[in-house]
Amino acid sequence: MGLRFLHTADWQIGKPFGSFGEEAGPELKLQRLRTVERIATLAREKAVDAVLVAGDAFDSNEISDWTVNRTLQALGAFEGPWVFLPGNHDAALVHSVWTRMRRMSLPGNVIIADSPEPLVPWSLGATLLPAPLRRKREVADQTAWFDAAPTPEGHIRIGLAHGSVGGRLPDKAEAANEIAPDRAARAGLSYLALGDWHGLLEIAPRTWYSGTPEPDRHRDNRPGHVLLVEIDGPGAAPRIEPIAVGHFLWSRVDVPLLDGTCEAAAAALAAFGEGPHRRVVLLSVSGAIGLAERARLEALIADWSRRLHHLSVDDRLADEPTSADLDAIDRSGFVRVAVERLRLRAADPADPEAAAARTALRMIYLDHLGESSSC
Repeated sequence: MGLRFLHTADWQIGKPFGSFGEEAGPELKLQRLRTVERIATLAREKAVDAVLVAGDAFDSNEISDWTVNRTLQALGAFEGPWVFLPGNHDAALVHSVWTRMRRMSLPGNVIIADSPEPLVPWSLGATLLPAPLRRKREVADQTAWFDAAPTPEGHIRIGLAHGSVGGRLPDKAEAANEIAPDRAARAGLSYLALGDWHGLLEIAPRTWYSGTPEPDRHRDNRPGHVLLVEIDGPGAAPRIEPIAVGHFLWSRVDVPLLDGTCEAAAAALAAFGEGPHRRVVLLSVSGAIGLAERARLEALIADWSRRLHHLSVDDRLADEPTSADLDAIDRSGFVRVAVERLRLRAADPADPEAAAARTALRMIYLDHLGESSSC
């Protein structure tokens, strides 16, 4: 008999998004619950046998009981088994979100896999081998016990773990809670469902990270999916179908301004014209720019900040006033002398007050524009 399930991980329900402001941040936090509702609906529509959550369903063990209850409500559309594995954010400590959940009116189809022992959440000839984290960082590979774990003859063996596969993730990935890259083969697993890496990634034909279903950072690693996994029987190769479920689209755009104008930044932002309300954008600008173009860029950023869900700017620009900029402030007299001195200091990388000089030039120019427009 075959097996069909959804593999998901890293929901991080309760993530605060405090740096995104009092309007954009709460909406990002709430969307994570809405995406869980979408996963539940998808599980029902696909008629899966279970949903496996490979760790970090919650952002921390300190989230409120209200958030826990709201998460349980979000599961309602799918009445089959939900199997939750404790990860590094919600480790199975003596007192954890999982111990609190057990004191609540927990639905009968919610299974907390917080012990390293075989589970049979289906009557379908399949056994689940979970590797829960019982602290944020484990020294030993928590999946090692899979190799010798007994399962009934003829059962499909499924592994569920949370951590980093040694040597298989990008260099900047945190190497904590390491998992052997050949664990699926050594343990005779038909599939190893992994969590911790927030992007969709195939480690081996039977070993996958599903990634977070709702993106939460500016990284191009294919977040926003769940995996539909189908296995025909013991030893059969799994069929994997990534399904997009994420709502918000996170993008980082690096724009060098090479011609002294902000045209390249304007073009990059214009590319987000379709569905801008779903966009969370980090715009990184570098190069040199005149004062008039600086004012234009700031107006452009203000406009797109209203249109996008959230726009943050990494400003690495050097202000280089043009002669036209300086003439616009004052052609002669003591103001021009002061501006020339500021310009020289702003252009000197050895001057400890260079940044302050650039800011002063910008303020003088903007003040001048304000005075001119009121005349």
